[in-house]
Amino acid sequence: MAREIPLERVRNIGIIAHIDAGKTTTTERILYYTGLSHKIGEVHDGGAVTDYMEQEQERGITITSAAVTCQWKRREEASSPVHQINIIDTPGHVDFTIEVERSLRVLDGAITVFDGVAGVEPQSETVWRQADRYGVPRMCFVNKMDRMGANFFRCMDMIRDRLKANAVAITIPIGSEADYAGMVDLIRMKAITWQSDEVGAKYTVNDIPADLQEQAAEYREKMLEGCSDADDDFAEKYLEGGEFSEEEVIAALRKGCLASKVVPVFCGTAFKNKGVQFLLDSVIDFMPGPRDVEAIQGTIPGTENKESREANDEGPIAALAFKIINDKFGQLTFVRTYSGTLKKGASIKNMRSGKKMRIGRIVKMHADKREDVEEVRAGDIAACIGLDCSTGDTLCDPGNEIVLESMDVPPAVVTLAIEPKSKGDQEKLGLALGKLSREDPSLRVRTDEETNQTTIAGMGELHLDIIVDRLKREYNVETNVGKPQVAYRETITSNIEQEGKYKKQTGGKGKFGHVWMRFEPSEPGSGVEFETSIVGGSVPKEFFNAVEKGFKEALTRGIQAGYPVVDVKATLYDGSYHDVDSDEISFKMASIMAFRDGARRASPKILEPMMKVEVITPEESMGDVIGDVNSRRGQVAGMDERAGMKVVNATVPLASMFGYANDLRSRTQGRATYTMEFSHYDPVPQSVANDIIEASGGVKYDVDDE
Repeated sequence: MAREIPLERVRNIGIIAHIDAGKTTTTERILYYTGLSHKIGEVHDGGAVTDYMEQEQERGITITSAAVTCQWKRREEASSPVHQINIIDTPGHVDFTIEVERSLRVLDGAITVFDGVAGVEPQSETVWRQADRYGVPRMCFVNKMDRMGANFFRCMDMIRDRLKANAVAITIPIGSEADYAGMVDLIRMKAITWQSDEVGAKYTVNDIPADLQEQAAEYREKMLEGCSDADDDFAEKYLEGGEFSEEEVIAALRKGCLASKVVPVFCGTAFKNKGVQFLLDSVIDFMPGPRDVEAIQGTIPGTENKESREANDEGPIAALAFKIINDKFGQLTFVRTYSGTLKKGASIKNMRSGKKMRIGRIVKMHADKREDVEEVRAGDIAACIGLDCSTGDTLCDPGNEIVLESMDVPPAVVTLAIEPKSKGDQEKLGLALGKLSREDPSLRVRTDEETNQTTIAGMGELHLDIIVDRLKREYNVETNVGKPQVAYRETITSNIEQEGKYKKQTGGKGKFGHVWMRFEPSEPGSGVEFETSIVGGSVPKEFFNAVEKGFKEALTRGIQAGYPVVDVKATLYDGSYHDVDSDEISFKMASIMAFRDGARRASPKILEPMMKVEVITPEESMGDVIGDVNSRRGQVAGMDERAGMKVVNATVPLASMFGYANDLRSRTQGRATYTMEFSHYDPVPQSVANDIIEASGGVKYDVDDE
């Protein structure tokens, strides 16, 4: 079956931004103008197509990324070819940052939406860094230009200063706030205006108003200068004072955008239906198709060899399962096909589990609506029903194996003890949490073997609140939950060498394992390392794995308070063995003993998550806000001004931030708002550490019970 729309006319884009910048509203307008929906849904009344979960509709926020497929003809020209646009609308709240992470992992380009009043906000910076990590080309949409205090040019400056991006205005606004009427298209030097705010109101293209001609000429010059940074031939012609056609400017901007050397910036107001059609045209003009980005790389199993998979329908199948949803019809697995053609009934291999599977139903998703298809080709995003997959799994041809790079999962910072209200629901709770953790890699589920208590850990209070709500609504499990707790970590701060000897004689074959290990702190955030430097076979190679397993198991139990240990390097450098009594379990136990005894002498520290906090407050409350931040062991990093309000930036321990929303409201008569995101881990003061150790009851090891 031939491909309906050529690969060069396919766009896979995401819409990313800070919470409340207008991502979902922008997506709703795109769906309307592309003919996918005939009624515009609004976030505030729970009618948005892509906010289809009950919790999203009630809270007016996006919780889970939603995939939609639509088609667009550039500038509504009859002769213009149809393009297919696969769009993922992502959450803006920091608690659901994994949704952004996994979406960016499979997208070719992204539209970053900014609030025209607030500009670059904390989560804007986070999603921008995530896009940087995956090398995703971006364009910016400065939204809400009709709001009081909106300033397009201030937003441009913030994009340059805070995000270090080469922001190039492609449009500038005509009027602002209540008088916002449209924009000047700097490529074609024409004014685009709307006669009304009504849905579907046609825009008209006219000459630029006289009072804007000078400013438009200035910003066109800046745009051409930006093009010069990306294209040497263009730069040469620009320096010679040559004139440029529309096609030349678009080609240079596209080249710069694909190389992430230029970030095109547009303006509009999605809620008032202005600027979205032009934005869609620009997605086609500037965003990459699957063949415009670097071919996906993967590792050949059993080797360290890297191999590319080109976007080619005829190539070997290589696809990534980037999102799992469990609903009443079964498990829905969202996949991005990088190479080859996934066909209904075809056999594929899941590289994580090693299982071969048959593709059952394949559906194209339009948010919560589904369209059955026979196949999905290279460059496409679709969903398979009934596959046994987890998030991040690679699916490929059984005879042409490859493992694609998975995604970064941020550390959990809040934990919650949870138990079913009725004992009979214990098994249901376990099954439900298992399904939810397969859907959401940032949710960690742990059962304490001693107390049999189940804890869940996630990105914040809201994240865990939604999980508990979903257990009740989707799985009919009523639960009792404890108070949210901070997910502390532990580490060591000095080098130590330690012997670990495990020896048991019980008559007959005994147990013997003996190691000398060196433990040293590594760079914050670097994780855990294990290496060997054994000379002369004092510990046989077949026991190295057991020693590493023991070391990593010991890390899960903590040193002082039982929290996981991070940023430690262990080196096995000596030991001894017994020809008969030594086995893997003995060396694993010896390793655990070495870490247990050595870590306690290696100046252990408890680490706590530090949060980057931004408070927007009226000037008269600023002193109160700063005093309160200081009382919470916070450090004020700087102060700023935004749209007549004061902005306080600070770093505060998460432990001090529970209940902050209510405190802030009472201190500022409800006029201040704040946002918070994870920044890094820092050692806690000793007095606080003592309280944490006392509350935990300390670490209890009993090696003989192993």
